[in-house]
Amino acid sequence: MGFDPTTLRRDDYGFFGPGSPSWKVWTSPTAVIGFQRAVVLEHFDPFLTAAVADSRGIYTEPRSRLDNTFAYFLIVAVGDGRTAIQASEHLMTVHAKMTGIEPISGKRYAANSPETQLWIHITGWHSVLAAYEAFGPGPLSAEQERRYWAECAVAAELQTCKPEDVPRSREEVRAYFERVRPRLCSSERAEEGMHHLLWTSPRNGAGWSYALGSRLLSLASVATLPKWMRTLGHFDRPGVVDLAVRLPTKVIVWATSRFNSFGLLAAAPYIAPMAGQILARHLAAPEPITPETITPARARELYGSRGSTISAVG
Repeated sequence: MGFDPTTLRRDDYGFFGPGSPSWKVWTSPTAVIGFQRAVVLEHFDPFLTAAVADSRGIYTEPRSRLDNTFAYFLIVAVGDGRTAIQASEHLMTVHAKMTGIEPISGKRYAANSPETQLWIHITGWHSVLAAYEAFGPGPLSAEQERRYWAECAVAAELQTCKPEDVPRSREEVRAYFERVRPRLCSSERAEEGMHHLLWTSPRNGAGWSYALGSRLLSLASVATLPKWMRTLGHFDRPGVVDLAVRLPTKVIVWATSRFNSFGLLAAAPYIAPMAGQILARHLAAPEPITPETITPARARELYGSRGSTISAVG
């Protein structure tokens, strides 16, 4: 893909900066668990399922497609304004081609629609926090959580989400999920996608390392999903399995964090090489030229060009 990790944070601290809960949560080893949780959960939206199923990318190139998506979230969380804006513009260009008819409702879907983009965004940020709370250090402080959801709203500015629709607290996130739940459903294509993401086949370019990684991650990610989703998606399991994986996962996360994520970086080339490069650069990045944060609006003014491309995502 050609992403140069030395460009991750050359100009500024990006949108959040050192000490921010976004840096803390998105660079934790638990983010990998949360990411798998998010891409599985996303399939309960029939319009997103249609876009994924029609493009077939997760089936023909599972490692690169999912790695690119995870890399995008990381770039927005820890990259500088230039890198984040250029990645966002490229992603919007890629998504612009993803349109068609959703077969359950017969309505047209578009990957760049504000509703679909908001669903992707909220499930991502919510899932990564849920995994951090379940297997990492635990819940954020009240002030840190307030900041986390405020930062989630800032990150949403890089997508087509309507600002007034973006939740800004845990309570508003719960209200959002309640509001969209009536349109959530499962289907043959949704189950195909969810089961593929949880138990990826080594065929079609995934390889045994990635396939094994997805299955190991699923032990933890499924444990964080509500019972009704697991039942609806036909991937439920006995509660005793959830209990059995909790302590070993917490120990692995603790050990990985204790040694500065070296264990995670060692595994990254086999599971998510680009995301691993970004994390490595984040951990080793020197102070940027301007050691300050920037707003998405200012970054777009300085670096945006709608239609520019960057090979970090796609």
